[in-house]
Amino acid sequence: MDPYLQQWFTRLAVMTSGSDLNAVWTNYTEIGGTCDVVEFEGYVHGLMQLEQFQRDMVSHAINEILDDEDSPVRRAAYTTDDVSLATGVPAESSFESLTDPALRRLTTTAAALFPVNQAESLRLQSLHRTGLMGSAPEERFDRITRQAQQQFGVSSASIALIGQHRQFIKSVTGPIGENVPRRISFCDQTIRSERVMVVRDALVDSKFRNNPLVRLKPHIRFYAGYALRGPGGWPVGTLCIIDDRTRDFSKADELALKQLAAEAQNQMQMNRF
Repeated sequence: MDPYLQQWFTRLAVMTSGSDLNAVWTNYTEIGGTCDVVEFEGYVHGLMQLEQFQRDMVSHAINEILDDEDSPVRRAAYTTDDVSLATGVPAESSFESLTDPALRRLTTTAAALFPVNQAESLRLQSLHRTGLMGSAPEERFDRITRQAQQQFGVSSASIALIGQHRQFIKSVTGPIGENVPRRISFCDQTIRSERVMVVRDALVDSKFRNNPLVRLKPHIRFYAGYALRGPGGWPVGTLCIIDDRTRDFSKADELALKQLAAEAQNQMQMNRF
């Protein structure tokens, strides 16, 4: 099952049945779903993709609710026929080929939202080789984020990795810092720069003033980050500091952040092979 086709059937099941997303989210977490609510809603609304296992968990959460309500609505699709049969809630859409021209156009358009050109493909390979994406917290990285938070006196400091569609927080000290869709991540902008990226007041910055992380919780006002590089020198993540207040950031501060980033870089290099 094409992931974008599966996403379409999932969205169709939710929209047609008028299911309460809060109820679906609750059911999803109760059966073992591990994505955060932002990722979940981004997937259901067609804004981002999830890994295969999580897609099936979302589909099953929806299908269980539809079965409990004895709803005639077409069920959400699973990734394979075997998964569909194993759930005990077979979904007819899992067994059908993509024949509707309008649906074909829709899934092609959805795929175009997340292009992977050669450079991005190599960057993602570099990220994969670090072995850090999705890994558990480690003291060697937590020590660096603690030092950064204390040294700069900010709300939070984090080490973030940028996947194809989402930001993964490898280490965070403080309340600000979470896994979010890549499209709204400040750190996604940082990996595109050779310099320290500094946002002194996000509310007046044209790139970020309408960002939901600024307008809504956690109300980011200040951000400074520096890219971390994986094998081959590709930018795969960042060390950043974040605050809910505006701040100044001097050249000396930039140098200090780069020095801490170098420590994080050294730790990342230990995972390359």
